[in-house]
Amino acid sequence: MADPSDKLRTVICLGDIHGYLTKLLNLWSNLQSQIDPDSFNTATIIFLGDYCDRGPDTRKVIDFLISLPKRYPNQKHVFLSGNHEFAFAGFIGVLEGEFEAKETWKEYADNEEIEGWYKGEGYEKMHLQGRIWGSWFDVAQGIDCKGSIFDAAPTFGSYGVSHGSSVVNTLR
Repeated sequence: MADPSDKLRTVICLGDIHGYLTKLLNLWSNLQSQIDPDSFNTATIIFLGDYCDRGPDTRKVIDFLISLPKRYPNQKHVFLSGNHEFAFAGFIGVLEGEFEAKETWKEYADNEEIEGWYKGEGYEKMHLQGRIWGSWFDVAQGIDCKGSIFDAAPTFGSYGVSHGSSVVNTLR
């Protein structure tokens, strides 16, 4: 007789949510309705990163993801970090160690003024990706962008602060 613990587990991979809670909830509802309940409730759900930026509801997306283990205790949840989370983490100062610009970053030094890298409180020791994440492009210079190459303004807004605000550093 087969061991019941040998049952194949359903694996679901989701990525690039980018602050769109409604789309995430619709996808979750579709998965829940299309997958056998036993399989869904015991599935391994792998989130591939890029939870923040672009969409208006980053904070709510993150709150939803945090709630999943409690709401679905028999599921296994894996949360990977994408480049957007890495830059967000760099901005709020939760990356280990202090950033020191290496030779490989020097080629980007000319972009600092053009792209308006963050120069607020604590920027001297901030990881370069964090400074870029919190940047504000000068649209008058002809750069077609929604605020930063990460489009982080909606993430700041979801936490009730203006884009590039050092207040976000207090969120950790």
